[in-house]
Amino acid sequence: MRIATWNVNSITARLPRLLAWLESSGTDVLCLQEAKVAEDAFPFDPLRDLGYEAAVNATGRWNGVAVLSRVGLKDVVKGLPGDPGYDGAEEPRAVSATCGPVRVWSVYVPNGREVDHPHYAYKLQWFEALRAAVAGDAGGSRPFAVLGDYNVAPTDDDVYDLAAFEGLTHVTPAERAALAALRESGLSDVVPRPLKYDHPYTYWDYRQLCFPKNRGMRIDLVYGNEPFAKAVTDSYVDREERKGKGASDHAPVVVDLDV
Repeated sequence: MRIATWNVNSITARLPRLLAWLESSGTDVLCLQEAKVAEDAFPFDPLRDLGYEAAVNATGRWNGVAVLSRVGLKDVVKGLPGDPGYDGAEEPRAVSATCGPVRVWSVYVPNGREVDHPHYAYKLQWFEALRAAVAGDAGGSRPFAVLGDYNVAPTDDDVYDLAAFEGLTHVTPAERAALAALRESGLSDVVPRPLKYDHPYTYWDYRQLCFPKNRGMRIDLVYGNEPFAKAVTDSYVDREERKGKGASDHAPVVVDLDV
């Protein structure tokens, strides 16, 4: 079974590439982030033509997540129980579903913006709500994983130059502590192998030639419980999909399972 996560940075802009990638990659389940469309504008039909059902939590031009599956889709939950909300409203940042023998969450963790911004406090609150929401499945006997754009680099090695992020979000002790608390609920970091260079970055800014210069970050993560982690046979970052015209600024992270 092949499961992947990919922040597509607008499914409308990326649809031709997404459809081609699904067809060529043999992916059974894709957790997708930053759909940036309302649910009624989501491209259900072309995905269905390729054999994929879709569970979608999306409301408009910002955020939006989905689970695409060609191995079944049931027990869908939209949103995060206990979501703290931002500026008086919940945002579409989480959706979960059971796909064949595996249960997954697709999550788009708040960016945080700046350390002294209210969005940063919201990010930490959202992480705590996520930890509470997944604790039961994390400790269960069924393969289970939380996949998505976490907007946190877990270690110093997960950014190209730590000095470039001094005083910025994505690398602060509080954010990394929130990740650690999530892992302690019964999950582990399924670290992919790089297909080029020595570290598996998953995101490269569009600006300043970051991708050609490999100035990246590993912020798209797969956190799986013990049954999930034990079933992993391979994992890699499909860096090729970051290349060329019309690419997302994130690359897919692919995980192969023997289940």
